Amino acid sequence: MSKNFLSYKHVEFTAIRAAGPGGQNVNKVSTAVQLRFPIRTSPLPSKLKEKLLMVRDTRISNEGVIVIKAQRFRSQEKNKEDALKRLNKLVEIASYQAPPRIATKPRKGVQEKRLRGKKQNGVRKLLRGSVKHD
Repeated sequence: MSKNFLSYKHVEFTAIRAAGPGGQNVNKVSTAVQLRFPIRTSPLPSKLKEKLLMVRDTRISNEGVIVIKAQRFRSQEKNKEDALKRLNKLVEIASYQAPPRIATKPRKGVQEKRLRGKKQNGVRKLLRGSVKHD
């Protein structure tokens, strides 16, 4: 899967005021960005949509909309890029598929060693039993 699977045309941006320190700039200018990405109406493959909806993440609403707030940078454009990168990262994580496990047979020596250990344990437990006097 490519790093930038989604572009600006697939998401909706809303400019909001950033929180935290910043003085006059943060109070006057809406540099923070809220990205909204509706999963169900997106151009993603249906399997990937299902995987995304199954992800337990606070950024995914009950309606199936991913909401990402970006306010790391002072410019709105950089915050848009940051939000889009974070969305792509979330999609990339959801699209990851673990390689199938290849079943292997244990080697003969390893199997024999395991059986010897089991036998020793059995003998040890047998010796814990009550002593019979003749």
